[in-house]
Amino acid sequence: MVKFRWWLKNGKAAPTPPQETDQNPIPPNPPSHANTDPDPSENPPNPSFPDGVKVLRDCPDSTVDICFIHGLTGDRESTWTANGQAAPWPRTLLPRKLSTARILTYGYDAYIVRKGVAGSNRLIDHATNLLHDLTADRSSSHALSRPLIFVAHSLGGLVCKKAILLSRNNPEAHLRSIFDCTEGIIFMGTPHKGSWMADWAKIPASAIGQVKSANKSLLGILETDDQLLESIQVEFWSMVRGLREGGRRFEVTCFFEELPLPVVGKVVSKESATLEGYASFSIHANHSDMVKFASVDENGFKRLLGELVRWASQVRHPRASQTEELLRTSLSSAEGDRGTSSVNYYDSSTQSINSITTGSGPVNIAQHQTIYQTIGKDNQ
Repeated sequence: MVKFRWWLKNGKAAPTPPQETDQNPIPPNPPSHANTDPDPSENPPNPSFPDGVKVLRDCPDSTVDICFIHGLTGDRESTWTANGQAAPWPRTLLPRKLSTARILTYGYDAYIVRKGVAGSNRLIDHATNLLHDLTADRSSSHALSRPLIFVAHSLGGLVCKKAILLSRNNPEAHLRSIFDCTEGIIFMGTPHKGSWMADWAKIPASAIGQVKSANKSLLGILETDDQLLESIQVEFWSMVRGLREGGRRFEVTCFFEELPLPVVGKVVSKESATLEGYASFSIHANHSDMVKFASVDENGFKRLLGELVRWASQVRHPRASQTEELLRTSLSSAEGDRGTSSVNYYDSSTQSINSITTGSGPVNIAQHQTIYQTIGKDNQ
């Protein structure tokens, strides 16, 4: 609340919450009319929020889907569009560097404070919608088994984490495909441990100087001691740890803002935006501009691109070391088991890890060695 006491002390109205995009701003106050009831027709319309999945770039021979998810007060296109640019950079810049990626963007109503009526959806509602909408899009594109990478900004990172948790162990096989196919997530300014923006829910309308409606469900989860936020975090990292211990690659990289917004300051601290034990990088921009790139020469874009290219490359060509570890495990099992055993191997034609069952004894080991030699050639 310190930031807001400053405005009140100086006799100024608190500003509207920091926008992730300067497009679709919160409309100004309508003129007041003494001794008259407000005319509903004079109320400004709610900002539009194109929702659902939109394909920014299709690719007939795609090897990976990359899905972008905006955050608070964001928009599925303008959040990713730099000032002076006509289109989002995932459409204009990314395809030059990732030619075999299908690029998607997802939109949802993330306006937490507005003059009209704020949306009432909870984080779990947005996550459920993301899971269903993205699954439907990938199904219609015959891509349910295609590897998937997420790039999520701000609140979008929390929505993304919850959607993956909902996908895991889902009774519907097609909805489990999101969990099964996710290769990694890039979090950009995601408040894993909360954000000061939750204070907006506590400020009376008179202090802000406008009639406001707040989605207190979304604001509440940004509290640093929010139990739901903590439970999502614990469940998510338990999932990631289990996957890695089981031998499945699941990448995580965090980006945090270097610069403050004017007057407001930093929206998400480095401590909240990063996760111990996982790669983190800074972007020389504020919370809003950290996801807006105008050129491939910007260092922030290069850092983000480096992660995406590396992950996409691993999807197409699994590292020999990983394949060798799978085979070593299978060989060890074969030597100690006189029954049948299975061996995992990489099929370069289908770009997938397959499993075959072999017999016991010397023949079994010879079969493993033959597969090992074949895979070695594929990885050269």
